[in-house]
Amino acid sequence: MRLVDTIKNIWKIEDLRKRILITILYVVIYRLGSFVVLPGVDSTALTNLASQTSEGLMALLNMFSGGAFSNASIFALGIMPYISASIVMQLAAIIVPSMQKMQREGESGRRKINQWTRYLTVLILLIQAPAYLLNLDMQLRAAASALPSGFLYRVFATVVLAAGSMFVLWLGERITDKGVGNGISFIILIGIIARLPHALIAEFNYRLISSSGGLVAFLAEIVFLLFVTAGAILLVQGTRKVPVQYAKRVVGNKQYGGARQYIPLKVNAANVMPIIFAQAIMFIPISLASYFTGGDGTPSRFIQVLSDNTSFWYNFIFATLIILFTYFYTAITINPTQMADDLKRNNGFIPGVKPGRNTRDYLDGIMDRITLPGAFFLALVAIMPAFAELLGISPAFAQFFGGTSLLILVGVVLDTLQQVESHLLMRHYDGLLKSGRIKGRTGGAVSAY
Repeated sequence: MRLVDTIKNIWKIEDLRKRILITILYVVIYRLGSFVVLPGVDSTALTNLASQTSEGLMALLNMFSGGAFSNASIFALGIMPYISASIVMQLAAIIVPSMQKMQREGESGRRKINQWTRYLTVLILLIQAPAYLLNLDMQLRAAASALPSGFLYRVFATVVLAAGSMFVLWLGERITDKGVGNGISFIILIGIIARLPHALIAEFNYRLISSSGGLVAFLAEIVFLLFVTAGAILLVQGTRKVPVQYAKRVVGNKQYGGARQYIPLKVNAANVMPIIFAQAIMFIPISLASYFTGGDGTPSRFIQVLSDNTSFWYNFIFATLIILFTYFYTAITINPTQMADDLKRNNGFIPGVKPGRNTRDYLDGIMDRITLPGAFFLALVAIMPAFAELLGISPAFAQFFGGTSLLILVGVVLDTLQQVESHLLMRHYDGLLKSGRIKGRTGGAVSAY
């Protein structure tokens, strides 16, 4: 009954109702566009492309695009070029002094950076689109088909792919402005969820048809998935609250300050960025496999080991890189010196700790202590799909047992639910949870990019 009452309360709020309906409309448009095949492509000859995108990096790209990559859709490149551009701009904002100054300019600086990010997205699309068409042509030729020949068609198809990706970006921005949640993150979420029913049904049929444990094994997998998801929620929501006291100030007849607040330091401040960086490095040996071959022309043993995502050395190196990148990314995003200066400037202090350098060292020590378990837990979540495959779970379904997809899914759902709950609480309705409020997060999944 509580769920029904909550839905009724959501529907009563006119602004929230409009936002949800607009979000659904844009999601439907995005999903319909994912099945619109590029002009000149024979949709019946895409079996090889579907097989290529069933595992590895291609499977991850196909998941983020909601299957548009394997469908040779006009949305095949999806939102990932924008994510790549955002990562480059974020790193540039850390390294380049002029961009650091631009970030401190406030809204005008952010608008400039966002505009540059869009320009960089178009540049990346102009590189990725021809590469996608080249791979698509190879897969079609293997199925006794081919793309239309000619330079003009390649230019036309490149423009269509680039326009489709920018249209997806526009949909995400409209969801942010007029819908619910972070639009870019929501687009990625929809792409991930769109692949879940297919993977779930395929795993169910595999268990029943092959007699590999039957229904009992399938139910055990679902329970295992629930436990992994619960662990990912703990990782995303985990924070260390540092108490902060503000000095009292009397101005006229009013008193300011004197209240105790908290600085929420996240256990996983780096979010999914360490996994993304580590995956990019781990895919380098695969891309160079043709240059490191044995005497018979087959890839060397080293390349074969690093190409197998279920091997011990692959997962050991992958987990080690994630732990290192977690410390690196946390160090460049969390600045204890700036936090200590801001506290001192606003007459705030941590009880029992002197302002200034002592506060900086205290915050730095806390971050070191909470980052270690967070880094190990993030590495465990990242290699969980490999354990799932070793337990006999199909690669398509194993992708949902950890890694980037699970963390994005959990993060975006929590962020969207928190926004819905804020609308309910503003109108004096009960929240979504009976036991308490959903903790807010600092933006959606893409904010981490």
